[in-house]
Formats: sequence, structure tokens, C-alpha cells
Amino acid sequence: MAKSKKISIDGVEISILSEKNDDYISLTDMARSQLQEVVIIKWLSLKSSIEYLGEWEALYNPGFNYTDFGTIKNAAGSNNFVLSVKQWIEAANAIGLTAKAGRYGGTYAQKDIAFQQFFSRISFLNLRQQYHHTA
Repeated sequence: MAKSKKISIDGVEISILSEKNDDYISLTDMARSQLQEVVIIKWLSLKSSIEYLGEWEALYNPGFNYTDFGTIKNAAGSNNFVLSVKQWIEAANAIGLTAKAGRYGGTYAQKDIAFQQFFSRISFLNLRQQYHHTA
């Protein structure tokens, strides 16, 4: 069962799920704090994001589906390409992103993905420092 904790950055509560000996940070909380809830789907539709996620999954996920990843990667970047978190998880058998319903619902990313890829798209510079302070 996942455990949840929250950290506060500049008055914004950011949820962190601890699951399978790893931390997953709420992208939903980050996007909502910037009044940009749609930013997650936009970020996930970028070719550079898909490439990074594919590299991360290849390193850390023995069950990664390379075949379907290739199909997604080839489609990424086109004007009509849209990919949801659920589609990504199901097609690629991905573990770096997760979507939760209920009390701690939202989209979560493994901490390295969140710091190195997603947070670079929105301005939230204090999160890494605060996370390391509480972890």
C-alpha cells in the first residue's frame, strides 16, 4: 500500500507517494499550482518527453514494452499527437508515471522524472531543495 506525505512549497501543498521503495511526486499538484492543469497532457505529448521516458523505462523497468514504445515515439511530435498517462502506462507497461483515483488522486511521476523532465517545463525551483530537506 502506498504511503502519502505532503510538502509545502511557497504555500502550495505537493503530495508525494512512497511506493515500492521509491517516491512519486504529484504532477497534478504542481500543474494546478501554476493554473496549468492541461500542462501534463501537453508535456506527455512532446517528443522529447517520450524519448526521456523511454530511456528511463529502459533503464529501470524490465517489463518495458519496447515495441509499443517505438510506435508511440514515431507518432510523438506530430500536430495531432495526444497521449494520456493511462495510454502511456498501458501501451508501454510503464512504471515511471502513475495515475491514482480517490483521496490521493492525480498523476504522479517517479522523483527523477519529475525533477529532470517535468519540473523543467514549469517554474517551481524550490521543490527539489524542499524535497531533499524532508526526504
